[in-house]
Amino acid sequence: MEETMINHATFIQIEDGSVGTPKGYKTGGQHIGLRTKLPDMGWIYSEVPASAAGVYTTNLFQAAPLQVTKASIAEQQKLQAILVNTVSANSCTGQQGIDNAYTTRKWMAEHLGISDHLVGVASTGVIGLQLAMDKMKHGIDQITLDLPKAPFEKAILTTDTKTKHLAVQFEIDGQNVTIGGACKGSGMIHPNMATMLGFVTTDAAVEPDELKQALKAVVDKTFNRITVDGDTSTNDMVLVLANGLAANKPLSAQHPQWPVFVKGLEMVCQGLAKYIAADGEGATKLIEVQVSGAKDDHSAEVISKSIIGSSLVKTAVFGSDANWGRVICAMGYSGESFDTNKVSMALGDIVLFQNGMPVDFDEEQAIKYLNGHNVVIKAMLGEGNGKAVAWGCDLTYNYVKINASYRS
Repeated sequence: MEETMINHATFIQIEDGSVGTPKGYKTGGQHIGLRTKLPDMGWIYSEVPASAAGVYTTNLFQAAPLQVTKASIAEQQKLQAILVNTVSANSCTGQQGIDNAYTTRKWMAEHLGISDHLVGVASTGVIGLQLAMDKMKHGIDQITLDLPKAPFEKAILTTDTKTKHLAVQFEIDGQNVTIGGACKGSGMIHPNMATMLGFVTTDAAVEPDELKQALKAVVDKTFNRITVDGDTSTNDMVLVLANGLAANKPLSAQHPQWPVFVKGLEMVCQGLAKYIAADGEGATKLIEVQVSGAKDDHSAEVISKSIIGSSLVKTAVFGSDANWGRVICAMGYSGESFDTNKVSMALGDIVLFQNGMPVDFDEEQAIKYLNGHNVVIKAMLGEGNGKAVAWGCDLTYNYVKINASYRS
């Protein structure tokens, strides 16, 4: 366990924690035949209906499961279960795809003995494929909450190379509160609710409207600050459930410990977001862009996203090329205005550009730094107090190989 103290609150990161760690949640996965061998169906279940909120892709083509899950939450702002399948994204599948999503929701509700609107559904995989409904029905009928055949975190993966999950614990009203999360995402990742699926659970009691606002604010600072390839999927979604079994007083913005809860939520979402960035398709390095000295935070955010989204920056990092000109160019076309004569830029602690001019630096030292697995690019504008951080990965030959035969 790892402890972190922030604003007089202690946050403990739970070893091997995940979306099933908070009180009252059961998760699992299994192989139902959508893939040849690997697990391809996962689920999350809460012992009681939980306050629920979601943030969804901005892509105009919104997949059927997103539409159905939105409808579920709209009923009472609550969910009790989430069903996830891989292989078929159930996107661009017309009315049949929507009907299939509603049918799987119904089957899951009947299997668990709960109301239809308490079930959310999510899909990931190839766009345009209809769900294999016979396999979906058989899989749902085989779900056992106590003895899952595979971990949920593994059952939701596509081109990911590893599972992504964590959990933190802290105190609210003298009660231990836990927030856990799991996600998948490796390609089609871009900072705009971009195929990325994120699932967060907590045993805290939280008012639904406040939970929605907190999720949106946190997602803007975490999942919406990552990019792999500039593509925003039709299926991107982050869902959060809060079942109240920690027995704290219901949290809202008026609660004195509301900032503690929001910080815990941010820690989980930021950790998951960084896991996605580091596991980008074909990636070998995690890139962190730190922008400071901007006129305001929004300007810093725009500039950080411009840098992290640049294919030329990403390929330079892959090749361990300290080509600072690519970073400067990405700042310049970000759409934000700033005094170029005040701009400085560094790789870690190695300054390459200062006050609008290049400076002498040790090329071998820069190459050695870029050969590491974690690369920090610092852009300093010298104009104000605005700051932001964004995350991404290098762009490699393997990214092309993976996506050239994605449907194979």
